[in-house]
Amino acid sequence: MFDLVIFDCDGVLVDSERIAVPVDVIILERLGWPLTEAEVIERFVGRSEAYMVGEIEAALGRRLAADWAAEFAPLYSEAFKDLAAVDGVVEALDRIATPTCVASSSSHERLRHSLGLTGLHERFEGRIFSAVDVQNGKPAPDLFLHAAAAMGADPARCAVVEDSVFGLQAARAAGMTAFGYGGGVTPAERLEGPATTVFEDMRDLPVLLGED
Repeated sequence: MFDLVIFDCDGVLVDSERIAVPVDVIILERLGWPLTEAEVIERFVGRSEAYMVGEIEAALGRRLAADWAAEFAPLYSEAFKDLAAVDGVVEALDRIATPTCVASSSSHERLRHSLGLTGLHERFEGRIFSAVDVQNGKPAPDLFLHAAAAMGADPARCAVVEDSVFGLQAARAAGMTAFGYGGGVTPAERLEGPATTVFEDMRDLPVLLGED
């Protein structure tokens, strides 16, 4: 059915959102912008770090120091010791014969780290794309179109697997077929939309893609 399957990383390949969101809440409170976990999910899951920093600065009414993140890096490092692949995704990848790649809002450094921790980096090495590679991150279609072009695939023949509202909006804007993973932190009903199939078990993905 497809010439290319594009995977988001956080929440789709690695189960990082459940770990990162509580840490985000702690950090935002310390910075002076208290938000609930639900608010962090709605505002930031699927968006780039640059977008999040811009929103924090707008809310605080001041610029963050250039090295602001260094203070909180140990919190993420400690939390990410428990990082694992999303349940069922390894089994799904083993059954998908169509070419695959990763297109994520995370930086290349973070992608190397999280995919490496979960043993998934080798599966996608050389086919990993980041929001830093394009001018506009999700929900703009730029990143997915960039990934498709780099992989030599027609956007209309691409499938995108996402777990965030912004990521699915980007997939639809790129003219791709969207698959919304509803087993993560974003409620499944929020992922619904045109040209979008919502599912909650990664083991179902190969059949949905027409692989089995």
